[in-house]
Amino acid sequence: MKLNNQTQISEFLLLGFSEDLALQPIIFGLFLSMYVICVIGNLLIVLAIFSDNHLHTPMYFFLANLSFSDICFITTTIPKMLLNIQTQSQIISYAGCITQMFFFIIFAELDNFLLALMAYDRFVAICHPLHYMIIMNPRLCVQLVLLCWTISFLLALLHSLLVLRLNFCTHMEIQHFFCELNQVIQRACSDTFLNDLMIYFSAVLLAGGPLSGILYSYSKITSSIRAISSKLGKYKAFSTCASHLSAVSLFYGTSLGVYLTASAAPSSVSTAAASVMYTVITPMLNPLIYSLRNTDMKTAIKRLLFPNGSWGPHYWG
Repeated sequence: MKLNNQTQISEFLLLGFSEDLALQPIIFGLFLSMYVICVIGNLLIVLAIFSDNHLHTPMYFFLANLSFSDICFITTTIPKMLLNIQTQSQIISYAGCITQMFFFIIFAELDNFLLALMAYDRFVAICHPLHYMIIMNPRLCVQLVLLCWTISFLLALLHSLLVLRLNFCTHMEIQHFFCELNQVIQRACSDTFLNDLMIYFSAVLLAGGPLSGILYSYSKITSSIRAISSKLGKYKAFSTCASHLSAVSLFYGTSLGVYLTASAAPSSVSTAAASVMYTVITPMLNPLIYSLRNTDMKTAIKRLLFPNGSWGPHYWG
């Protein structure tokens, strides 16, 4: 009966960044602005890619999926936080917390895998240009994206099921603006060995694996670029990777910063503030990273916003 009583929880409290009522309108306005910018920017990327036949290539196919994932990623956390600020409530239901955590893990891992696929795409394009269209054929690209979705879904499901088996006591306050996996597990009053083991497994294999693939791809890309004789050729080869390198550095740099901050000051406001970098800032900046120096993307967005013709709906032309 004691265990039963422990598991009869109905809600958590998301403490967010500050309980100062005077700061709430500022926080609300700031995060609402970033959310709107992120959604509009990534939506423009998706629509521009699917509406312009010139962008029906593997690289932009992966970018469209990344932009869609970023929209979903930020939507799992920010709307609930804005609602809580607006209603002056810190409550999230137990079911809502598990659901939020489930979708957050899906889209965080999906971003991770998609960045690795984009690195592989650049590796094939630069190191094996003559076989690029044969290797990166439409069927393989779709299969790779579906595989990423499947692995992300199964990982999120496993983490969520492992959390559901935990017993929770009375300390239901989460020093965060969303139900972050580690924070929820730390509130359990039962054995969390399996949960911790799964987190370490995910970090080493399902996060470290794609990062290792990215590093390997760019080591080969660097070697190939160095072998190019002309400076113009080197510049063109590097420019095709510059946007992706920026996105990778931003995503992994901020993610690493969050976990280093969490290790130094666990369950602190600084951890929540650091998490904003990869949960909000990174998805918001990705459209700028992939469009500012990309002439094709800027042209496609202009055509989308100011249409002067029609483009076919068929992928890869």
